[in-house]
Amino acid sequence: MLCMNQPTATLLVSCPDSPGLVAKIANFIYANGGNIIHADQHTDCATSLFLIRIEWQLEGFNLPREAIATAFKAIAKPLKATWQLHFSDTLPKVAIWVTKQDHCLWDLLWRHQAKELPGTIALIMSNHPHLEAIAKQFKLDFYHFTITPETKAAQEAKQLELLNQYEIDLVVLAKYMQIISPELINQFPNIINIHHSFLPAFPGAKPYHRAHARGVKIIGATAHYVTKDLDEGPIIEQEVVRVNHQDTVADLIRQGKDLERLVLSRAVRLHLQNRILVYENKTVVFS
Repeated sequence: MLCMNQPTATLLVSCPDSPGLVAKIANFIYANGGNIIHADQHTDCATSLFLIRIEWQLEGFNLPREAIATAFKAIAKPLKATWQLHFSDTLPKVAIWVTKQDHCLWDLLWRHQAKELPGTIALIMSNHPHLEAIAKQFKLDFYHFTITPETKAAQEAKQLELLNQYEIDLVVLAKYMQIISPELINQFPNIINIHHSFLPAFPGAKPYHRAHARGVKIIGATAHYVTKDLDEGPIIEQEVVRVNHQDTVADLIRQGKDLERLVLSRAVRLHLQNRILVYENKTVVFS
């Protein structure tokens, strides 16, 4: 029987498709005494790309964890593979960025407190001071940076400095109503955003207002990785709810907030569980 508190290792691999890939990767683990507890794979036939997530118990594994990456390189190189290695007891550090809306922030903090998110929330940053009291309530460091077109570059440099200082692995934009510059994204690409529409419909500002004006019958929320192209990054998670002609813009916003909480928390959890591989501006999300 698997003990869920035992540490595990996870490999995320993508490479050109060819016969025997599953056997080669699984045999690396088996040959070193590993017990595989989860494996999931996908082949994109359009691009002939093979992607796999494979997780195994570290107890009884013959290689010390510091030697696993070096050993797997010998397997990965002839496969022309790109890959990641993660350990379940190494908790990623998360920074949450907010503006004035607090519903996604509260949800993430409550889920973190309930141990639903396998990571550590290290700090909260904001371009407004309004949510500092929430940070204090959860005993989290809070940093306020007023951002204007004139100060944006200098303030983002300070934000990036804090990310490095705290050794942050993931930034979560929990209704952070600022466009992140390409310069910051180039230096820190691990950013998840929640957008209040079912992308690619209604990117940009005021999607609920535009959805109402268009008379849509469903609204949605989308969590995606941030790229230099606004609201066009690889999609991680989405959800929708039905609406009708009787719903006002306020009704759409109220219902949408519920979706935003749910979709963002799912996306963050999937990322922290190392269940996502990105390719060609798309994602494979392993079960």
